[in-house]
Amino acid sequence: MSKVDTRSSIPLPTDLAGGPEPTFAEEADVPPAVSRYGSGNETYAALVWRRFRRSTMGMIGLVLVALLLFVSIFADTFAPMDPKAANLPFAPPDTIAFEDPQGNFSLIPYVYPIGDTGEFDPVTFQPLTGADKSNPTPTGFFVEGYSYHLLWFIPTNIHFFGSTDGRPIQLLGTDKFGRDILSRGIVGSRISLMIALAVVTMTTVVGTLVGITSGYIGGALDAWVQRFVEFVLAFPQLPLYLALTSLIPVTAPSNVFLTFVIFVMAVLGWAQLSREVRSKTLALARIDYVRAAIAVGSSDARIITRHILPNVLSHIIVAVTLAIPSVVLLESFLGFLGFAVKPPLVSWGLMLQDTGTFSVIGSYPWILSPVIFVLITVFAFNALGDGLRDAIDPY
Repeated sequence: MSKVDTRSSIPLPTDLAGGPEPTFAEEADVPPAVSRYGSGNETYAALVWRRFRRSTMGMIGLVLVALLLFVSIFADTFAPMDPKAANLPFAPPDTIAFEDPQGNFSLIPYVYPIGDTGEFDPVTFQPLTGADKSNPTPTGFFVEGYSYHLLWFIPTNIHFFGSTDGRPIQLLGTDKFGRDILSRGIVGSRISLMIALAVVTMTTVVGTLVGITSGYIGGALDAWVQRFVEFVLAFPQLPLYLALTSLIPVTAPSNVFLTFVIFVMAVLGWAQLSREVRSKTLALARIDYVRAAIAVGSSDARIITRHILPNVLSHIIVAVTLAIPSVVLLESFLGFLGFAVKPPLVSWGLMLQDTGTFSVIGSYPWILSPVIFVLITVFAFNALGDGLRDAIDPY
């Protein structure tokens, strides 16, 4: 008796059958993680990156943040002038143009200092100033300038951009002591970003540990910890900043004062992240796989580090990117009041001290140039944080 083939002899459509059935040898050549119908399994990081790169603002923020960190690391290389060298006080910004004194196009940019044009205003009879094209300053890339230490231990004097004849160039003007604002802003980015990254690192570590421990253990410990967190959140921070920073004597070294300022910002900044992490932990502690880990006898440390922390990490990353611009703004504000960084260190907040009077702003508006650095930094980290928040959100 012959066997009956129970399989249907009607061929399936190509879009349903997916093409002819592969042989055993063909299936052996296919990697186990790759399917005939897709590109294969993707990790969580790959899924987040695929969604993040679709965000235009997020990618712009990522590029700007990378540039800011790169420039801050090699700040002395990108600074065209010595940030401590004094020249003409309150000198206006120079004009840069890709043309020679005869008006012809030039691939090498020329810097034309602002000088007296020899003309007078017909109403006020004040002398008019403009670009002095009779005395241009030739510029170039990778030129010699003031000496410094690359990466803090390699002595060199090569700068990315500057004048080739040693004359000063002030693309953003000078301050009241005649120091180049552009160079001081580039070098000041190192201190401002270092303060922000140090403060955010300390607040993230402390806030995460306190929030996870309080939310997971619960009970009386959670109640007492949350009362302390509420006390820190309810305390007026600005008077406390000013009171604590005033405890350091004026004669203290700049490094000591800077370390104390970072410590004060970190002490007052961890409470909000702790409350957010605690709320996430309370929800995760009731999930089935956490209860299963408790049932099989896993230790609390293992449950926190292997089951709860990875699920809270996405929120922590977004909180970090959004907290950095807040610290930058706080440092600028405290520096404007004189409670953040002391000379000879340079920061954006310290540079804004020169804008304390309206007469200075009205007469020398370029003194507000450090605000541009703060705006770019805040925009970059906020755009990066918004893009990460949308990419990490599973819903």
